[in-house]
Order: sequence, then C-alpha cells, then structure tokens
Amino acid sequence: MTQANRPSIGNSGFTLIELLIVLAVIGVISAMAVAGYRHARVKSGETVAVAAMLTINQAQFSFAQVCGDQRFSPTLAGLAAPVPATGQGFISPDLAGDPIVKSGYQFMMTGTPATDGRQSCNGLAPVTTYQVTADPTAEGVTGGLFFGTNTSRIVFADSATFAGNMPEAGSPGHGSEVK
Repeated sequence: MTQANRPSIGNSGFTLIELLIVLAVIGVISAMAVAGYRHARVKSGETVAVAAMLTINQAQFSFAQVCGDQRFSPTLAGLAAPVPATGQGFISPDLAGDPIVKSGYQFMMTGTPATDGRQSCNGLAPVTTYQVTADPTAEGVTGGLFFGTNTSRIVFADSATFAGNMPEAGSPGHGSEVK
C-alpha cells in the first residue's frame, strides 16, 4: 500500500481541547437558561399575586353590595362561603383560607369589625374596612415584590412587606400603585 492510500489514524476525531471548549459553551448556555427560567418563575408568581389581589378587591365590592349591607367580609374564607340566595361564593375555593398560600405568596386579610351587631347574609360579622397583604413565601425565589391592598381597592407593590403597616383605607407609607 502506498503512503497516499493509507488511512490516517492520528488525525480522526476531536482533540481533548475541542471537547472541553464544547462543554464550556454548553455550560454557559445552560446557566443562562436557568437564570431566565428563575426570572420567569418569579414574575409569574408576582403576576398571580396581583391577579389574586384584584380578585379579592372585586369580591369584597360584590360582597358589600349583595351580602354585607355596604360592609365587607372579615376573612378570605368568608368571601368563599356560599350566599344563601345563589349557593355561590364571591371567590374561588383556592383563595378560601386565612392565611392562604397561592403560587408562592401568602395572603392575609384583616379588618375593623362593625360594631352594630348585624350579620351579613351568610352569617358572618362583617368589617367596616379591610386590608390584604401578599408576601412571597421565599423572597427572591417565589417572588421579589410584596403587595398590599385595602378598602380603597388599589393594589400597591414594594420591596418591603406591607404586613403590619398597610392601612385599611388610603395609601400606605411606602410602595407604589400597580398599574
């Protein structure tokens, strides 16, 4: 066999350096994908929290009009309790708890009890004003923002919690309106 017809054994395949470069590129791309996934997960948790806050505000408004004689439900579970006339609650059962965890956020509602002794149509002692807070269960992992709302039905967001300092009406001392 002549020199030109012989197969070249040493020149086939990839070198160790080439394989390491390929693995490094795959590692960098994977790291960027994981960071993007984490960011998307945090944003989706925040979006669910804002949607739940808006839902709670709408449910409280409906409760006051239909069932509470212009007063509000004292608890999230009270908003989910069926109205005798329709057999339906004002919010879905996945928000019925005090407190409740949904999509990585813990929702908590409090209010000022009405003093006149009248009950709502579903047997609850209503409140004259309310406030709701939503805090991430693992800050930075399930959500990066804290949310709060109240009788004014405006949702506020901030990087600090509203728990303990969200007024039952009007704007809080920190945060900005979610638009």
